[in-house]
Amino acid sequence: MQVDFAFLDSGLGGLPYLSYLRDKAPFARCVYLADTKHFPYGEKTAGQIIACAEEAVRLVIKRWRPRAIVVACNTISVTALDVLRRRFPNTPFIGTVPAIKPAAFLSKIKKIGVLATNATIHHPYTQQLIDQFAHGCEVVFRADPELIDFIERRAFNASEAEKNTAIEPALNFFRSAGCDSIVLACTHFLNIADEIKAMAG
Repeated sequence: MQVDFAFLDSGLGGLPYLSYLRDKAPFARCVYLADTKHFPYGEKTAGQIIACAEEAVRLVIKRWRPRAIVVACNTISVTALDVLRRRFPNTPFIGTVPAIKPAAFLSKIKKIGVLATNATIHHPYTQQLIDQFAHGCEVVFRADPELIDFIERRAFNASEAEKNTAIEPALNFFRSAGCDSIVLACTHFLNIADEIKAMAG
C-alpha cells in the first residue's frame, strides 16, 4: 500500500496538521504515526531524538511507501530533519519549525515568548532562526514538559477549567516577562491553541 502523506510526531501533536490537510485535500491518502513508545521526544538528547526518528521513518517507508513525510513535530524538525533528508534521499520531508519569523514581525515591542520543549529551546537551529529573523528582538524561552504531557494524556477529555489551569502558568510567565507575542513551538500546543489565544487576550 502506498499513501500520499505520512505524518510523524511523538504523540498527538501533529493531528491538527493532518486535519488541515484533509480539509484541503480530502482525497489524499494519509497515515499518522504517533511514536508514543518514545514520548516525550523533547526531553531526550539530540542523538536519542535522531535515533528514534530514524527508526520511525524506516517503519513508515517500509509499510506505507509515502510520497512525502510530514515531520509534524518541532523537536524532530529542528534536531533531525537534515539527518533524515540525508539518510532517506528518495523521500521528501516537510518539517515544522518554531514560528520565530512571524512572531518577530507581529511584535510591537520586539519582545517575544517561545513556548517549546527543552530540546527545541536548546538546539542551535532555534538560535539560528532568532539570528536570522528576530534580530533586535528579546526572546524569552519557556520549556513546559508538564503542559505537553497534559495535552498528550488528558486534554482531549479535560474540562475547560482544567485546560485553563494547565495553561495559566505559561501565560503568567510570559505576561510577567512583558511579551506581546508567543510562539507555540511544539505542535502539541496547537491542540489547545484556541484556549491559549482566549486566555492570552
